[in-house]
Amino acid sequence: MIVFDSVSKSYRTLRGGPVAAVRDFSLEVRAGEVFGLAGPNGAGKSTLISLLLGYQAPSSGSVTIDGAAPRRYVEEHGIGYLSELLAIPPSWRAGRALRRYALLAGVPLADLAARVGGVIERLGLGEHERKLIKHLSKGNLQRVGLAQALLHDERIVILDEPTHGLDPMWTRRFRDLVASLRDPGRAIFIASHNLDELERISDRVAIIDRGRLQRIVDLRHRAAESSSTPYRLVLASGAGQAAEIFPGARATAPNEFDLPAVPLETLNARLSELMARGGLVVSVAPVHTHLEQQFREAVVQ
Repeated sequence: MIVFDSVSKSYRTLRGGPVAAVRDFSLEVRAGEVFGLAGPNGAGKSTLISLLLGYQAPSSGSVTIDGAAPRRYVEEHGIGYLSELLAIPPSWRAGRALRRYALLAGVPLADLAARVGGVIERLGLGEHERKLIKHLSKGNLQRVGLAQALLHDERIVILDEPTHGLDPMWTRRFRDLVASLRDPGRAIFIASHNLDELERISDRVAIIDRGRLQRIVDLRHRAAESSSTPYRLVLASGAGQAAEIFPGARATAPNEFDLPAVPLETLNARLSELMARGGLVVSVAPVHTHLEQQFREAVVQ
């Protein structure tokens, strides 16, 4: 549905020299999936989104949406888009802003009240509908931004740092929102620094660094954590035996240890031995999530 084919994008500096923001980037986002994009600051994420929206043209290669150039697709079909930095006139009221955005998105007048009312209810904005934009908190403003991105029920939804400013409750609700948006004919593209959230909601995540695609992490079919993953062990008792049973274990706090990476079979066998010798395990969990581990391996330090 979305295809980046050998895309490169360079800019000119004030001194006239070229700077490559994206280099030979190829990627396909399929209909029906939630696709994440992760990378450090300056990796090229914003440039990729700009190319995807048709704000800029690639220096080489091509970007297409459903076979069409991005700008043409946007003009003919529309895209649901939440920008990283919201720029809504501060003197507008939240509800009126959404009605204006709905008109701009092409929502028919006959459907306007229902569509706006629907997203207000969906994002819990009823009590803020009459508030001025300038009086909204960061989290409530972010929810207004999410609401406007969903006004027209688009087949392509692009969300740039969607959980920025959301409190823990609305971060959890955002996961439910993404789940409700899943559709066989829709592609959802999410750029975020929040690796934990990307892992929870995405089917696949592309990791980009210094303008290049480093790897794509498939989160749908991954097996149990690999042998390259270290674990953190917390005990109620048996700390004195942990170092003996787990060679290389490092104490990080009383009764808490970071265990070196071992195959799951070895980990379970050693935990069984520890408990057989009277150790009481409070918890054992990966030090890093699967996506975080992949990110750490992929990104050039």
